[in-house]
Amino acid sequence: MNVPLKNKSLPPSRQKIANALKLLLKEKDFNSITTAEISRVAGVNEALIYRHFKDKRGLLHAVLSEYLDEFVSNLIFDLKGIKGAINKIRKFVWATIHYYDADRVFSKILLLEVRNFPGYFESETYQIIKYYADFLMKIIQEGIKSGEIRDDIVPSNIRQFILGSIEHYCLPALIYNHKIDCDALADNLCEILFVGIIKNNTF
Repeated sequence: MNVPLKNKSLPPSRQKIANALKLLLKEKDFNSITTAEISRVAGVNEALIYRHFKDKRGLLHAVLSEYLDEFVSNLIFDLKGIKGAINKIRKFVWATIHYYDADRVFSKILLLEVRNFPGYFESETYQIIKYYADFLMKIIQEGIKSGEIRDDIVPSNIRQFILGSIEHYCLPALIYNHKIDCDALADNLCEILFVGIIKNNTF
C-alpha cells in the first residue's frame, strides 16, 4: 500500500494562494473568507484561484490534501522501527493528537470545515483519510495476529473507537482554542482503550 503523496512542484502563484488561505483560516471560518480576500493576501489576480482550483472549496481541499500528505508520511516514518502493535497504536494516537494540536489550521479544516459538505466523501482528499484509517487497521490486524489484541472484537470497531475518541477529545480544544496536553490525553485514551482490547489483560 503506497501513500498517495504529491511530490510534483507547484506553480508559485498556486502556492501563494494556498498559503493565503492558511493565513486567513487562523482568524476566520472558511465560509466568511472571500476569494477577493484570498487574492489580496496572496498578492495575485483573483482569476488565478479559479484557474488553479476551480473554486474556493477546491482550494480548501487542496490545502487539506497538502497537510494530509505531510501528516501521513511523517506518521508512517515515525512508526518505523517500533515493535509491537500496542506500541504502534500508542504512537499513532499520540502523533495524531500532537498534529491536531500543533497545527490548528489543519485540524480546523479536517474536523470542522470539510465534513459538512457531501462532496468531501467523494474527493481525492478523502482517499488520503481512508489510507490513514487503513494504515491503523493494518496495525490492529497485526496485533490480532500476534496475539496482543483480542480476536473477538470486530477490528473495524476498534479502529472507529480509536479515531472517534481522538477527535471527540480534541474538538473542544479546537473550538475554544485551548491548548491540548498531548501526553496526558494520549495516556488516558490508551489506558481506556487497552483495558478493552489487550488479550488476556490483567485489568
